[in-house]
Amino acid sequence: MTELLEQAIARLKMLPASQQDAIARTILEELEDEMQWDDAFAHSHDVLAKLAAEAMTEYRAGKTLELFSMA
Repeated sequence: MTELLEQAIARLKMLPASQQDAIARTILEELEDEMQWDDAFAHSHDVLAKLAAEAMTEYRAGKTLELFSMA
């Protein structure tokens, strides 16, 4: 455990139980969200690579339109 996390937990211990539980729920929800995002991105690499390859094929074949110019 990092020193910063240990400091945070030490301060949390000083709070009433209801506030500790509220913060714990927030942390657990955030960790669950991160795990879901990691899982989603881990499984999307092949799909994204295929879509990128298709887009480049269409671009090289002249089948795309420029939406705006950066100039």
